[in-house]
Formats: sequence, C-alpha cells, structure tokens
Amino acid sequence: MTDGRDGKGPSGATCCAPGKTGKPGPDAFDATRLAAARGVDPAPVEVRAELLAQLRDIPGGFFDMGARQSSFPGDHCAPRRKVQVSPFRIAPCAVTNTEFARFVAATGYRTVAEVEGWSYVFHLLLDQPDAWPVSPPGLPWWRMVEGAYWAAPEGQGSDWRDRAAHPAVHIAWYDALAYCTWAGLRLPHEAEWERAARGGHARRKFPWGNALNPGGAFAMNTWQGRFPDQNTAEDGYVSTAPVTAFAPNDYGLFNMTGNVWEWVGDRFGPRPAPGKRPERDPRGPAEGHARIQRGGSYLCHESYCDRYHVHSRTRNDPDSSTGNCGFRVSADA
Repeated sequence: MTDGRDGKGPSGATCCAPGKTGKPGPDAFDATRLAAARGVDPAPVEVRAELLAQLRDIPGGFFDMGARQSSFPGDHCAPRRKVQVSPFRIAPCAVTNTEFARFVAATGYRTVAEVEGWSYVFHLLLDQPDAWPVSPPGLPWWRMVEGAYWAAPEGQGSDWRDRAAHPAVHIAWYDALAYCTWAGLRLPHEAEWERAARGGHARRKFPWGNALNPGGAFAMNTWQGRFPDQNTAEDGYVSTAPVTAFAPNDYGLFNMTGNVWEWVGDRFGPRPAPGKRPERDPRGPAEGHARIQRGGSYLCHESYCDRYHVHSRTRNDPDSSTGNCGFRVSADA
C-alpha cells in the first residue's frame, strides 16, 4: 500500500472504507444481490407516504460541482464543472438504526454482513481488537469481526438500541437499495447529493463555508488526535453521532459531511472533461462494479483521509459493509 496520506489500500481502493476480498466474480455476485434487494416487498401505501413526506425539497438549478484541484487525483473530484440539476427531494438525515430496524421487522431482510457473517470494524471500537484478524492486509486499523452487522455494530455484545438515533452502519450498497425498494424511494444521484450538501452556496469546502471549525466550534463529526491510535474526541464523538448532531445546512440537511460515508446511486469512474455547456442531471458510468460514497466519516483526518468536503468522493464494492458507512434516501420532485 502507499502511505496514509494517499489513503489507498493494497488493491487501489480507498482505505477510508475497505472493500471485500476473495468474493465471487462481480457479474454473478451482482445478479444475486440485486435480485435480493429488488425482491423486497414494498411497504404499505401509508408508510411510503409517511417516509416521502419527511424529505426536503431541493431546488433545481446550476452549480459548480467538484473542486478546482484535488489531493486525491484517483477520486476524480476535480476539475470543477458546471452542472444543472432538476428539482428533487432528499432526506434531512441519514437513515437511523430505528428506521432500519422498522424496515427489517417489516420485511425480514438480511443484510450482506448478516448473510456473510462478518463486517469491518475500526480497531479502537473493540474491547479486544487483537482477537480479530487485520483485514484488508496492510490496514491495521480495520478488523474483520464475526457477527458485526447493523444491529450489533461491534459484534457480539453490542446493540443498536443504545444508539437508536445514530445512522445505521455496516450497510452495503445492496442493503441501501433494498431499503429504498421497500420505502418507494431511491438513493440520490451523485450530482443531487452534492447540490444538496452545498446548501445553495457556491465553491465552498463545507456545507457552512470554508473554515473547518467555524468560530472555533466543531461543525461535524471527524477525527481529532493522531490517526489511527488516538482520538481525543474533542467534537464529542469517537464513533458515530446522532443524525441531528451539529447544525443543518441552509437546506435543512444534517451531517452532509462527516459522521458516516453515504452511498449514492451512481457507479464510480472517471468523469468526462468539462464541456462548453453544463451537464444536465449527470449520471455515473453505465458500466462498472464500484459504487460512489460521499461525505466522509468520523474517521476522516487531514493526515490520512481528508475527504470530508462537499466535493469529496470515494468508491467501494457494492457488497462491502463497514462501521462508518450508511445512506440517506431521496426521490424525484
């Protein structure tokens, strides 16, 4: 692997959220997972109406997507490009443990981590980290923990109920798709997500402006201290924070940066060169395995993975689940 500043794992995937290793080929695997996610029975009409009513309206319009330049060229978040997005709706918060538990109770759905019997957990969150193998190789802060999944975030003995208002984690892209199938909603497209995260403001690093700590106060849940062995938790959190922690942006959306990485609907790949005319409602590549995650997480730090800006992006295998990844839902206007 390369050094921590680059944030790359042994296979070139970002180690912000490690991908799976030793799994079946993507084509057969995708077909199985997609069938399971799309085979979930939809919620009753009144439940779907309730969930839809909670979304915020985001106006359509033009905005500058991406950054002038990037510390991570492989992320393809630069250069900036003018984009036009149609009006849409998006959830003010990431899906919580309470909300995901409701979905599971209604459908009996089993997440990828449950089916496979393990997920990735950050080492400082474990009572006995050495009891679990380092995985992926070369990333000693990640452990492959048997029994870790959304309802037991650190494996046996942990429980979602003591963090009911926190974002559901250990969610693979397929699991997010299954929830959307049930809810009658969808994952936001990447351009929509960034439009929403910016809160109507142009060319800013964060939803609130350009200062990491505006007025000397913490505005999001990221890492403080020395990564990966000392987290001073000056922002109040070592792991996830409640989904309404910190102030919302000007669209009324919480934690669009920090806390947990959020899946979007698009596949990952290089973006086309900016053209003379703005792209309208851009989508990711038509083919490819990896999916995009946005927003950064509680593990982001300037010395390791400073992908906690509104333009930052990373990618992961759609079957990968980690303790720092969740999702929020959206819908057409």
